[in-house]
Amino acid sequence: MPEQKRHKNQDNSKPANLPLSFFACPNSECADFNRFDADNLSIAEWMGKDKAIRRLYCKTCGTRFSERQGSLMQYTKLPQADVVRIVKCLGHGCCVEATADICEVDTRTVQRLLEKAGKRAADFHNLQLEDIDKPLEAVQMDELHGKTVKRKDKVEF
Repeated sequence: MPEQKRHKNQDNSKPANLPLSFFACPNSECADFNRFDADNLSIAEWMGKDKAIRRLYCKTCGTRFSERQGSLMQYTKLPQADVVRIVKCLGHGCCVEATADICEVDTRTVQRLLEKAGKRAADFHNLQLEDIDKPLEAVQMDELHGKTVKRKDKVEF
């Protein structure tokens, strides 16, 4: 009998707050713009229905912004667990209608998150391509070698 994975009972109702070092000032005119762990941020207030969202304050320029700014959670009223479930369903290949049915949300909500997540994924992919040091031909030749060489671990009787 195959052994089943045991999952710990996790309370996903309230997300853990990320440390302030994970955030940066979004004001493009600030001296600490996009500088993470610059020790320039503090919590100005808690907001939202359950007071679970932090409004951050930049000590350098005085800008106040939500910790959700620039993320998939920006402008959404869904709980974080629902957004994660929607993205996982889409990542596993479920169509928009199936994802909406599984997550019990409207198809327009899934479509909006898909567009936002797709744009962010494309931006991330383009950043990763800029960091490639080796030419693409070297990668392709390596893959070609892996597909054409016979494996020696097969034993015939």
